[in-house]
Amino acid sequence: MGELVFEYPAVLLLIGLFLMCGYYCKARAEAILFPHLNIFMESKGSQTHLIKVLKWLSILFALIALASPVIEDKVEVENKEGYSIALVLDASGSMKYGFGDQFFGMQAGANESKFDISMSLAKSFVQKRKDDQIGLVVFGNFAYVAAPLTYDEKVLQEIMQGLYVGVAGSNYTVINDALFQAAKLFSDSKAKTKIIILLTDGQSRGDNIPFNVAMKRIKKYGVKVYTIGIGENKDFDGQHLKSIADATGGLFFAAHSKDDLKAVYERIDEMEKSEIESEKYIKKSYYFEYPLFLAFLSLLFYTFLLNRRGTA
Repeated sequence: MGELVFEYPAVLLLIGLFLMCGYYCKARAEAILFPHLNIFMESKGSQTHLIKVLKWLSILFALIALASPVIEDKVEVENKEGYSIALVLDASGSMKYGFGDQFFGMQAGANESKFDISMSLAKSFVQKRKDDQIGLVVFGNFAYVAAPLTYDEKVLQEIMQGLYVGVAGSNYTVINDALFQAAKLFSDSKAKTKIIILLTDGQSRGDNIPFNVAMKRIKKYGVKVYTIGIGENKDFDGQHLKSIADATGGLFFAAHSKDDLKAVYERIDEMEKSEIESEKYIKKSYYFEYPLFLAFLSLLFYTFLLNRRGTA
């Protein structure tokens, strides 16, 4: 519900003037509308309380109508021209291990898994980007679009909640395929800035799409790629990830711990900050006709009783 205000509040000050006049000014016997008002004035002592109330109500409502009461609703329209961002997350088998786990031929340790950490930080990143379109690509043995570009943070969070290690297969890390799928998300995007954030703890293996084909598609849509290698340096191909970032104007990051990864997301968020200014305007609804109608009714009944009772 909006705020009730008066466009011309100074008019309401006239109420005081009318009160002063009613107290100090004597009623005249002559009147333009009622030339025989002197006859009505003879029985002034019999003037009823109702007539007085109607007279002042007609004045009060007329002044309120002249003051022009309006209800203002402040409307804010978000200008959805922020960034388009594709989160590309590794869900291969190695992501079930924690930072520092020696996982070859072993069961997952007690440490929080890299996948859970990555997903938690990705969700926090999504919450901060309320003016941006965000999509999600998941990869392992194959890559698929888990969520198209959307402004609906709630739906995206629900989709992310349902992901798990191995959802796209556990044995390979098809980085090229994932980049290609992510690039396709931007085919209809009109955002001025398009970004891919690719996170992996492995080296590209089992791809169906050649590296140069994936990069050609990314450059076609003018997408900047930030690459993040997590875990030990030997786990991921830092040189390959850096070449992807350099070729698209992005940056490569290595995250060896949860704190490192958190700092990477914070840095990307700071570097690629959306400066969206929402359009604001005020919607006004005018209600002067209601007090004007009440003033007319009060005056009508006042005149009727005045003539009927012969009082002033």
